[in-house]
Amino acid sequence: MPKTKKTRDQSYHSIGSARPYSNTNDRTNKRDNNLRTASTNLITPNTKIGQHFLKNPAVVTSIIQKSGIKPTDIVLEIGPGTGNMTVPLLQKAKTVVALECDSRMVREVLKRVQNTTEERKLKIIQGDAIHTKWPFFDLCIANIPYQISSAIVFKLIAHRPMFRCAVLMLQEEFALRLSARPGEALYCRLSVNTQLLAKVDQLLKVGRNNFRPPPKVESRVVRIELKNPPPPVNFVEWDGMIKLLFNRKNKTIRSVLNTKATLKLLEENRKTLRSLKQQQKKKKNINDQAAMSDNDDDDIPVKEILERIVSKPEYKDKRSRNLDLDDFLQLLTDFHDEGVYFAS
Repeated sequence: MPKTKKTRDQSYHSIGSARPYSNTNDRTNKRDNNLRTASTNLITPNTKIGQHFLKNPAVVTSIIQKSGIKPTDIVLEIGPGTGNMTVPLLQKAKTVVALECDSRMVREVLKRVQNTTEERKLKIIQGDAIHTKWPFFDLCIANIPYQISSAIVFKLIAHRPMFRCAVLMLQEEFALRLSARPGEALYCRLSVNTQLLAKVDQLLKVGRNNFRPPPKVESRVVRIELKNPPPPVNFVEWDGMIKLLFNRKNKTIRSVLNTKATLKLLEENRKTLRSLKQQQKKKKNINDQAAMSDNDDDDIPVKEILERIVSKPEYKDKRSRNLDLDDFLQLLTDFHDEGVYFAS
């Protein structure tokens, strides 16, 4: 008889199916060891959603040591996978809240702690880390899919109340961008925005062979600590300027901003903000003449104001790639002093 043709396993979408697992009988015989590690290798990673299991226990130990977990800490773990890091975290922390979108992984993590002292310390939230509301936590530890790294980093930075630190496994290039300094090739909008609100330290380089299956890129572990208190900057306004400047970071500030599209945007923003100020003053029963009294400079074209600012010695012939945080903050202040804003 001809051999039966095997079809490729598509069981990820059939969550109730046992097909993502193999050697079911062997697994059943190991249930007495609820904190097992070898049996986790039976689960098939779904690389389409960025699943790469960290398999090297030495790396796990190093990450936990560098996290500085206290016995009173609540730890948020994003993407626990099969639980290789979850179990050691439970042994160190007061509570671990594991956020996982894959129900197969949820079941596996629960099985690993079933009937153990760690079981009561684990709380699992099944959902998308980007769109799910996060609970309170002291520490965040995450081995996240690399395609959502940016979204997770900025959700962490915006999270309130503030947490002590986050320790993240990231693609190496992305991790290096977070801490890149002015003049370096990787210095970019991400670098400036992250460093405005947080301190980033490179902790550990992790080779691709430490994962199953190995990803196509090398990885790094970083620690992110929020600046407390945060700088008194309107982040939307700040990012509006940074986005424009890093659109062409190798060009001079003057050439980047002195375009028809940018000048039109800045002029429209000025008109919108001027109108809002007038409405606010009218509500306070201030007459129209008084409402207009502090807007004498609004008749000066934005282009003229821009030329006046970028001609200053500290900005003349300067490029975004070489400016640091203090330079950008001063530049934003100079524009605001002239009534020019990057977000309406």
